[in-house]
Formats: sequence, C-alpha cells, structure tokens
Amino acid sequence: MRSSVSKVVALAAAGVLALAACSSDKSKGAANETTADGKVVIDTFTPADQSTNLDTNAVTKIMSDKFKIQFRWQTTTYDAGPAKEKRQISLASGDYPDLFFLIPWIDAFTQAEVLKLGQQGVAVPLEDLIKENAPNIQKALDSNKEYKEMSTAPDGHIYALPQWADCFHCTYPDKLWINSTWLKKLGLQVPKTTEDLRTVLEAFKTKDPNGNGKADEIPMTTDVQDSSLIAYLMNAFAYDPVGANNGVRSLITLNGDKVVTPVTSPQWKEGLKYIASLYKDGLIDQAAFTQNAQALQAQGNNPKAVVLGSVPVLWPGIFVQLDSKDGRDKQYDAVPPLTGPEGKSYTGYNHPTSTGYTFMLTNKASKEAQVAAIKMLDWIYSDEGQMITNMGPEGVGWTKPGAGDIALDANTKPLYKPKQDPPKNISWGALGQYNNTLAFRNAQVVPKDIYAGAGLERRLWEATKLYEGHEDKAQWFPQTSVWPDPSLSGETATLQTNLNNYVNQNQLAFITGSKNIDTDWDAYVKGLDSTGMPRYLEIQQQAYDKYKSGSK
Repeated sequence: MRSSVSKVVALAAAGVLALAACSSDKSKGAANETTADGKVVIDTFTPADQSTNLDTNAVTKIMSDKFKIQFRWQTTTYDAGPAKEKRQISLASGDYPDLFFLIPWIDAFTQAEVLKLGQQGVAVPLEDLIKENAPNIQKALDSNKEYKEMSTAPDGHIYALPQWADCFHCTYPDKLWINSTWLKKLGLQVPKTTEDLRTVLEAFKTKDPNGNGKADEIPMTTDVQDSSLIAYLMNAFAYDPVGANNGVRSLITLNGDKVVTPVTSPQWKEGLKYIASLYKDGLIDQAAFTQNAQALQAQGNNPKAVVLGSVPVLWPGIFVQLDSKDGRDKQYDAVPPLTGPEGKSYTGYNHPTSTGYTFMLTNKASKEAQVAAIKMLDWIYSDEGQMITNMGPEGVGWTKPGAGDIALDANTKPLYKPKQDPPKNISWGALGQYNNTLAFRNAQVVPKDIYAGAGLERRLWEATKLYEGHEDKAQWFPQTSVWPDPSLSGETATLQTNLNNYVNQNQLAFITGSKNIDTDWDAYVKGLDSTGMPRYLEIQQQAYDKYKSGSK
C-alpha cells in the first residue's frame, strides 16, 4: 500500500509543472470572495491536531476580527506522511489554496520545492508585500543575516518564509531518555560508552526492573516519526548530521570545504553493526522501526506497568504522559552522548530555527488577501502576537509575571507566565513560532522544580546542556543558508528523495538482519552511486562554493 501511495505522489509531483500553469491566478485581477461583513475569504491549508478545531479556535477569532479575514480551512493531520501527500496532490491537481500555513516538522516545504513553485509562478514573491505592510518581518530580515539567507532565494525573491524558533532543546534533537529509577534499582550507572549501554539494556531486559515478575520490559524503543535511535547511537561512531528538514536526516557533511557523505564510511558501517547487534539480542524493540506515535504512547502509558527502559526522542512527552498519576514521567532523564570504540562522542546539531518553509502565498490569492495575510503574519512577529498566537488570549493561556516569578534565564526580566492545563483550542501553537527568539523564550516564567509540570522547559534546558559542545560544527553543512542552483532544483529534489529512501531502506535492512552488512555492504555503496550520490554531491558542492564566495 505504501509503495502504491508513493507512486501516486510521485506522479502528482511530476504533474505540478503542467497543471499549475492551467490554474487560476487571482492575483492578476480577480478578487477573493468576501463575506457580508467585508472580510476577505482566504483558503488556508494547514495541519491541525485532534484537539484543535480551527473554525472555533480562539486565535482564529482574534485574527479574523483584527485583520478582516474569513479563513476557509483545508486541514490535514499531524501525521507527516499523509499531510505531505495531501499537500503535493493539491498542487499537482491545480486545486491548491490561497495560503499554505504549515508546521515545520509535519509538512514544511523544502528549498527545492520553494524554488520550483516560485519559478512556476505558484508561489507569490513576498518581498514587496513585506516592505509595504510588514515592519516586524522586515526588521527580522534586516537584523538577522542567517534568517535573510534562509528566506531569500538565489533570484532575490522571497517566495516563502521559514519559522525562526530559537528553541535551545530543539537545537540538539538526538537525545536518549533513560529510566533512572530502573538504573538505581539495579545498581547501575548512567551509561557513558556504547558497551555501557549494552550492559544496561541487557539488565533492563533480564532483571525485572519494574518488579512485576514478568519479562515485559522493553529496553529501548521509539516511533518512526520522532525517532533519534539511529542518530543517537551512530554519533558514537560517525557524525550523523541533522537534516535541513525535520524528520529527514542529512546525507552530507563537510571535510574542510569539501562536501562529502558519511553514510559510506567505515565508521558508519561499524555504527550500523553495533545497532544491529542490539536489535539481534532483543535490546531494541522490533516495533521501533514501524510503530506510530500513538503506539509509542500506549507503551509508555501502559496501565499495568512501567515497561519502557529508554527512548531516543527529543523530549519525554513524546512517549509518556507528563504529570502522570503514578509519576512515571519523572523517572526519565537524559543520557549524554555515548563514547564509541574510537573515542568519538558526537551529537546532532540543528540550526537554531524551525527548518523548512511554512508560510507561502499562492497565485490563487488576490492582492487584498495577500495584504491581509502578510499583516496577520507581521503581528505574529511581535511579542504580543507571539504570546497570543502560541498560548492563546491573555488570562486564558498566559498571564503577566507576578512577584517572585523567575524567567528561564535568571538574568532576564520575565515577560509572560504560561498557564498550566489551559483550555483546549485556545491557541495556534506551533503555527505561530515565526519570531520565537532566544530572548523571548528565555523571558518565560519557569519554576525551579524541573519535574513539576510547569518546570518542563527548565528540565529540557538542563538536559540539553549535556549535549551542548558535542556537535562538530566543522562538519556541519549549513543547509538552511545554502540554496541549490534554481535550474537544478527539480533534479536536486528528486536525487534527495531517492537517496534518502535508498539509505533508509538499506540501513533498516542491515539493522534488522534482512541484509548481511559484511557481505552486502559493497553492493550498498555501489548502489548509492547508481542512485545518484556523485551527482548529488557535485550539486551541493557547487552551491556551497557559491555560498562561501558570498554570492547566490
């Protein structure tokens, strides 16, 4: 079924060029529909989780009244695969919205997609709209060189905007959360090396750390959407770079100024052999490579017993209910990067921003709709807009700080205090993190108790400190700032998709044992060449050289 869907999407992608040209272009004269009270109707494509009804959402009402917009939502789920497929099919059919308003880790556009849609005329250039209507956005572009590089295509146009979220704990996504209660009960230390981890996982499997007399413990697991399993373990052998799009690992690193791939190195091979040995011994759950986020939550919240020993994901809320009645969520603490047999101890480094492009106006939007949408986004760039869009109305989702409240950064004056357990459907949440600067995030009121519900941000902050400094910025390829040649955007996107699929499929085969890494490795490396790795590296090298020379 998955292969059939993939073929449909591939065909849909191929048809975008032909069909987009036949689509209507309201920006050249026709007006968007308006309501009786003078609001412009904007068809908006966006993800929404199960607890969010955007039609009745509190922030939707605020935006609608403030900017005279009647949103006509086209929603997708938070499941990245179906969301991206639905978005791509809408583009291929020509039946796409006025506005794509997306979430980075679900369905953000890539640079190659932005370039292609800009060249086709589907994506509307934003730079003049911003200059005339959006002083907050303009200020962010003028004051932040990296953000401007990310936003501006090689032809000088801004076809889409990425979010800028200085999320410290997101910058180091390849974490491992381990059951400290189990470690203490079994008299074990936090693992420091790859062999220490093996010892711990074996004990979790065989020594009944949850004390129920059953062999129901799962030493390590994760889910396919949020997994850092390969990355966390691989970084003890070879630097595993974080990709430019959340959920997709990068295939390239730097060796000096030369663009290379780590996935053919002897160290990468040894890393896969180590992971495969854990899997073979039942220390990694078989479901880790197939189950979705809901299945992982079911494991973490198993009402009969605590069964999870360790989970490699960004933060604990992915696999266990926070503030759980039995306190199980407080059992998990972060494990620093492991040291491998050659003394390596890397961690992945993500650019301090939400990657991918999440705000795109299309040629379906009239000038009136474009202005209303960009003014809305400009307000989101303000501190007031950030607080209300991300948390909801004042007094409902957040309050002003009180006496004795301290900010996440104790040297910063507190600006806002998020409410615990706010009502549902009062904010846009991650849809609004467009100017979520470090200064803004550090001004959040956070109690000192890291295990209290309100202390989560401090808990993540302190955990991330264990990873800071283990990144190798000399090997890190600045994908968010390096744009591919516009004339090669389609080829680049196809190569990247094919190579990612090839690497992922083969890595999984090596780990699960359906391929023998000793006898099949050379064929895997040769297959990378025939799948286009040399050409992909050549394109990326050319783009990097232009970036280094200061020209796009």
